[in-house]
Amino acid sequence: MALVLAYRHVIFRVGGEPYLYMKYLSNRPILIGLLLALVALPLASFANEKPNIIFIMADDLGYGDLGCYGQELIETPHIDRLAENGMRFTDFYAGSTVCAPSRCVLMTGLDTGHCYIRGNGKNNLRPEDVTVAELLKAEGYATGQVGKWGLGHEGTSGMPTNQGFDFFYGYMDQHHAHLFYPTFILKNEDRVPLRNVVPNEGEWGQGVASKKVDYTPALMVDETLGFIDRKKDEPFFLYLSYTLPHANNEAYRDTGDGTAVPDLGIYKDKPWSKQDKGQAAMVTYLDMMVGKVVERLEEHEILDNTVIFFTSDNGPHSEAGNDPRFFDANGPVTGIKRTLYDGGIRVPMIVQWPGNVKAGTTTSLISGAVDFMATAVDIAGDDLEIPTNGISFLPTLLGKNRQQKKHDYLYWEFYEQGSKQALRTGKYKAVRRPMITGPIEIYDVTVDIAEENDLASQKPELVSTFERMFAEAHTPSEWESRGNVNTPEMERIEMR
Repeated sequence: MALVLAYRHVIFRVGGEPYLYMKYLSNRPILIGLLLALVALPLASFANEKPNIIFIMADDLGYGDLGCYGQELIETPHIDRLAENGMRFTDFYAGSTVCAPSRCVLMTGLDTGHCYIRGNGKNNLRPEDVTVAELLKAEGYATGQVGKWGLGHEGTSGMPTNQGFDFFYGYMDQHHAHLFYPTFILKNEDRVPLRNVVPNEGEWGQGVASKKVDYTPALMVDETLGFIDRKKDEPFFLYLSYTLPHANNEAYRDTGDGTAVPDLGIYKDKPWSKQDKGQAAMVTYLDMMVGKVVERLEEHEILDNTVIFFTSDNGPHSEAGNDPRFFDANGPVTGIKRTLYDGGIRVPMIVQWPGNVKAGTTTSLISGAVDFMATAVDIAGDDLEIPTNGISFLPTLLGKNRQQKKHDYLYWEFYEQGSKQALRTGKYKAVRRPMITGPIEIYDVTVDIAEENDLASQKPELVSTFERMFAEAHTPSEWESRGNVNTPEMERIEMR
């Protein structure tokens, strides 16, 4: 019988300073008594003590891409059912407006003013970076990830298996993940050859397949279900960072069509462009993947003891040649991926936990991916003992709204397109381009969700408040801005 270690010291480094993380009991007589008591308990007590945690994150799925968020053309019945059986968030925000920093915020509980990876690149998480997988592993969870990692590369400290995950299957970074029919995929630390052919394959495995046999989303479903089968009798944390509906950027540049799906399914006869059909089919394929996960949990009779989170890493794209305006992919908000208007960062969030989260509920709690670490550790029955910008939203999930702590603000900074910053505090949202020195726009997003009426000239006192908050939220880093600063009009363009 495996027992969780009852005494543990781990020294993490946060912001370059050593931080001592102490868990469990150091008093030897109490420890011995506790261990004897644990041995006397039946194994089922351990299996049911902590709920399983599954976090599903789509890639470039917009705020308006799901039926439960108003989508009328694309069918997403399985994800919609999660909302019917759980809680839907209206004011939930991704960690960033692109892939890698968004995932860094999710995994480390630090916003882009404090986390290490603040943009897309070839950076690797360091040994001193602390992930939610490490914390849950210390709580006795089996940990697995299937999908895109985005926070490290082969042979580095940033590998998922060096950052708290017992099992990994997927892509290391965003370049390789563009390709849905690659020549290889990673399983733990090893490359697994696939039967696809990619002429002129890039350094990171990217390219355009000339022979398409192995579709990675299908392989990911198999690996996901296999993990659940193996770990069904113990508490597990499963991070499903599926790559749909991201585009194959290389294919778009070569052919004008960056969508990738085995067939167009129910959309093949629609009077739409091929790219729009492909985009819709990718979203519906993702929905099918979610349905398979729920079905397997039901088969093992562990659905009621599993918390399922569903969200996206940032706003929608037009990188496949599709038109996000056709599907109204961002819903009522403005902008798409790479903007810091809400279209780039406000995303769906659905949480299902039968018997704990009331079915069919909605919350307007201002929250984000930065809160997941604190929430997950709270669900595991412990307190978060390392620095974080996040706040557990477990009280909201359990309907204990009076106990819910609130953010002073949520913060983002982004270094592409000349750099930009954003803050959300209460009903107000501030956007600044470029960072540090640019003019500040202010919107009341409770009545102006599209961020069309800039209040900065009418509320100089708020401008001063946001100046202070921006200065407080940003910490120096090695990241440097690149590109030209967009005008507000350019930021609002949805087809690029």
